[in-house]
Amino acid sequence: MPVSTVSIPVGQWFDSNEGVRWWFDSGSFALDFAYTGTIGGIHAEDQLHTPDDLTTWTRERFPVPVGAARSRDLFDAVALRDTIARLAVGRSLGEEARPSDLDLVNLYAATPDIPPSLPGGTRQAGRSVQTVSQALSTIARDAVDLFSVSNADRIRTCSGGDCEVVYLDTSRAASRRWCSMQRCGNRAKVRAHRARRAVQSAA
Repeated sequence: MPVSTVSIPVGQWFDSNEGVRWWFDSGSFALDFAYTGTIGGIHAEDQLHTPDDLTTWTRERFPVPVGAARSRDLFDAVALRDTIARLAVGRSLGEEARPSDLDLVNLYAATPDIPPSLPGGTRQAGRSVQTVSQALSTIARDAVDLFSVSNADRIRTCSGGDCEVVYLDTSRAASRRWCSMQRCGNRAKVRAHRARRAVQSAA
């Protein structure tokens, strides 16, 4: 099974409409990237307006130095990001993927990615600073893993009635239900507690 060539932490903080900050573990670095746009109702605005926005995101998220983004990099990044978002939402709804979307992910995945390396060596092998196109290839390769057959039933929408957040369930028992226990999981607990109290009061 294809895997990301760089060990990259997954997950990020979001601010809810109620002003509460919550941690979202998407389960996939490619999905984290998709959430720089509007997917699952989390973001009302695109986070990648300029090449500088893309530069900031890649430098914050990759554990290796990444060069500055150009206008062409931004165009490519948005195309890849939106495609991953469409594929993720479609998969969560049980829809068939569009061949053109699969082709685009495969295209980026086929280009040179950020190579793995062992720390502690005395010589620099390859580039000292990776390119944005290499970063996009690494994201695309993670997307290939994300949309593999083995994950077919693990890309889901949060069980919260009014939540459309999509995530990859990486739990051993494939039993994850919520986008976050701090958000929808906690709301469900509160509702269940109130329902129990109401039943007890009526008894």
